Amino acid sequence: MNYTYLPSHPFADSSSQMPSGPVIIMTSNPASRKTVNLTANPNVSLLVHDWVSHRPATNHRNSSPEGRRAPGRSSLASLLMGMNTTQMGSISATINGNAIVLPVGSEEEKWCKLQHLENNTFEREETSQNVLSATPSNAEDEEASRQSFLKDEDIRVVVVRIREGRIADWKGGVKDWILAPAEGAGNLVNGL
Repeated sequence: MNYTYLPSHPFADSSSQMPSGPVIIMTSNPASRKTVNLTANPNVSLLVHDWVSHRPATNHRNSSPEGRRAPGRSSLASLLMGMNTTQMGSISATINGNAIVLPVGSEEEKWCKLQHLENNTFEREETSQNVLSATPSNAEDEEASRQSFLKDEDIRVVVVRIREGRIADWKGGVKDWILAPAEGAGNLVNGL
């Protein structure tokens, strides 16, 4: 499954359905079990495995010498890849949040599709690992396949508002974290 992590977005201060704060964007077929379940119960828990540390860099982004991405553009993979590689090989993270299926044709949906498309442009590795790959045979086919998927009218954009998470290491150590509310935000019932 492809995903895009966004630390912020331009809809945070508007009356849109996009939740404020960091979000994860995913796409799904509206008839899939995943979409039906998310509509009925928007509480989600995403498990992030250490394999993302081995993903190649994206095509359309320039990285600084430190390997950071351009401001305002990010992905969950780059966030996790910024961690020490030895740490990445020995941890897993669970991210909890609330999912919202964006309305078809809305400005938020269009913007999220564009961000998702830009953040999921992985270069093909020219190594023997790809000999058995089921991916398209050339970069043009790969690009056409990606754009076709996201431009498909039957694709729904799912946005997950990140609330909290847990990081576990191979030694059994566990660290829980909660996103602090923005300045000026009032406390809700039970601190949520």
